[in-house]
Amino acid sequence: MRYFFHLANGHEAIPDDTGLELIDLETGKAQALQVISELREEVGTAPEDWASWQLDMASPEGHRLHSICLATVLQ
Repeated sequence: MRYFFHLANGHEAIPDDTGLELIDLETGKAQALQVISELREEVGTAPEDWASWQLDMASPEGHRLHSICLATVLQ
């Protein structure tokens, strides 16, 4: 199944239009943590910068399957 990883903060959204073909939801969750780790390296880790942001995993139909608050993960 293809999973999409969208960033959102209630005011802005950065959609993932490509997604990744993954074996299952658990693999998708692990990939989401990897995406967050890559963001940390590229943008920085100050939790206040990410306070309102979350990474939403979605199905091809747009159903949210899992969400991760970035401020929590980046602390």
